[in-house]
Amino acid sequence: MRITKFLHSCLLVEQDGVRLLLDPGRFSFVEGRVRPDDFGRLDAVALTHHHPDHADPTALAEIVRRTGAPLLGNQETAEVLRGAGLDVAVLAPGEHRIGALRLDAVPADHEPVLDDSTPRNTAYLVDGRLLHCGDSLHPGLLAYRGVRVAAVPVMAPFLTERAVAGFVAQLQPGGVLPVHDGFARDFFLRQRYDTYRRYVERLGITFHELAEPGASLTL
Repeated sequence: MRITKFLHSCLLVEQDGVRLLLDPGRFSFVEGRVRPDDFGRLDAVALTHHHPDHADPTALAEIVRRTGAPLLGNQETAEVLRGAGLDVAVLAPGEHRIGALRLDAVPADHEPVLDDSTPRNTAYLVDGRLLHCGDSLHPGLLAYRGVRVAAVPVMAPFLTERAVAGFVAQLQPGGVLPVHDGFARDFFLRQRYDTYRRYVERLGITFHELAEPGASLTL
C-alpha cells in the first residue's frame, strides 16, 4: 500500500491497482500547491464529512469531471453536497469493496465545534491497515488498536495536543500520519511535528510527517 499526502487531510491510497482519494478539501488547494488534476486516475473519492476543508465542492466537481470517480460518504455529507450539485453515494457503516480494496466505514463523532450542530463524521479503515479518523478522536476508534498507520488530526481549533497525545497513546498504532494541519505555516508545522514526533517515538510509534505535497510512504 502506498499512501501519499496532498496537504491537510487529503490522502491518496494505492493498493492492488486501486486508487482511492480521501478528503480533498479546500486547504489542500487554496495556495495552488496542489491542483485537482494532480491525482491522476481514481477509482473512488471517500469523504469523512462535509466541512469544506475535507470536501471542497469546486475541487470535487473538477475531480469527478476529469476522472469519473464516484464520491462516497455518509448520509449527511450526501445531503449537504447535493446542494452543490454533487452526487454522493451513501456508505452504510461496515465493509465495502472498491475493486480489490476493502473499505470499512466507521461512524466516529466529530470533535465538538463552536457551532449549533456538529457534522456527522465517518472514519475509514482502508485494507485493514490505514485508519483515517477524519476529525475524530472518538473512543470507538480504539477498537482498531494496533492498526499499522493512523491518520490523526493534530491541529485544529477543537483540539489540544494533550487530547491528541492521549488518543494516540491509547490507540497504539504502528505509525501516526498527522493530518488536519494544512492551515499552518511551514515554520510552525515543523515545530509541531518535532513536538509530536518526540512524544510518539517514546511510545515506540513511527511518526510519518509527509510535510511536502506529494510525499508518500509505503506499507
